[in-house]
Amino acid sequence: MTGRSGERGLSLQEDRLQALPLLSVSRETMDRFDAYVGLLQRWQTIKNLVGPGTMTSLWTRHIVDSAQLAKFVPDARIWVDIGSGAGFPGLVIAILLADRPGFHMHLVESNGRKVAFLREVARTLKLPVTVHDCRIEAAFTVLPEQIDCLTARALASLKELLEMQAKLTKNPCIGLFLKGQDVDAELTEAAKYWNIQAKIHQSVTDPSGHIVEVIEAHLKA
Repeated sequence: MTGRSGERGLSLQEDRLQALPLLSVSRETMDRFDAYVGLLQRWQTIKNLVGPGTMTSLWTRHIVDSAQLAKFVPDARIWVDIGSGAGFPGLVIAILLADRPGFHMHLVESNGRKVAFLREVARTLKLPVTVHDCRIEAAFTVLPEQIDCLTARALASLKELLEMQAKLTKNPCIGLFLKGQDVDAELTEAAKYWNIQAKIHQSVTDPSGHIVEVIEAHLKA
């Protein structure tokens, strides 16, 4: 996929049609995504949960962009998404993996209106999701000890994300962080402080986008 659907003047329905081959999900899962988008559209008019300019490209810009993370950790069961916002990527992953045995998603968000929206979506769609209404630095007091994967999108620099991951996770945990065109500079800066074992994956939605898969990271002495 090249470019952003909204930038090409496509409607939301046209954007959905473009997203379908990239999602490749069951009818039941697609129904959940449609319900999610419907809720987001209704809440957006009052709460302004996402950038207004991205509403016509929700499927490719937000949903597919978030959904691509699920394939990197096929065995992960306990997920934590920090700075969840309107649910990207956390709610998207929860919709995708809702029927996986043992799956549970923890969303960490401190903005009250976004917390209310996340809880409404989780309740309406009956998702295995817990929404934690707290700041990220305090989340270690409410999250489970066993975490398989930590995610974040458009939240902080890689260096800061590694600091958050170290504070929130006690066991070995994969970090999946969506990044833009400055990923190399962020890796260079983070490597000044951390010994990092990571893989960089090309985004399927944006030629300048990347996913940083952090397999292991240790603070340098």
